[in-house]
Amino acid sequence: MFDVHAGYIVLISGAITILLRFLPFIAFGKNRPEFIMYLGRVLPYSVMAMLVIYCLKEVNILTGSHGVPEALSCLVVILLHVWRRNTLLSIIAGTALYMFLVQCVF
Repeated sequence: MFDVHAGYIVLISGAITILLRFLPFIAFGKNRPEFIMYLGRVLPYSVMAMLVIYCLKEVNILTGSHGVPEALSCLVVILLHVWRRNTLLSIIAGTALYMFLVQCVF
C-alpha cells in the first residue's frame, strides 16, 4: 500500500531539488558573476577528486588483495572514459569489474 507521507516527502524533496537547480538562473539571469562561472568550471572536477579520495581512503596495499581490484577498476574507468567519453559506461564497467574481482578472484 502506498504511504501518503512517503509521497509527500518525495514531492517536497523533488520541489526543493528543482528550486535549488534553477535558483542561480532565477537570481542572476544572463548576467552571472564571473565567480559563479568559475565555480561552474571547477566544481565538477573537485567533486570527482573528492569522490575518488573517499572511495580509495580505506584501501590498504599492505594487506588482503593489496589494492589490486581498486587499481584495476580505476584504470578501466580512466581508459574507458578517455576512449569513449561516456561517463555512465565508465562507471558501470569499473563497478562491474571491481565487483567481479572482489567476489570471484580475490
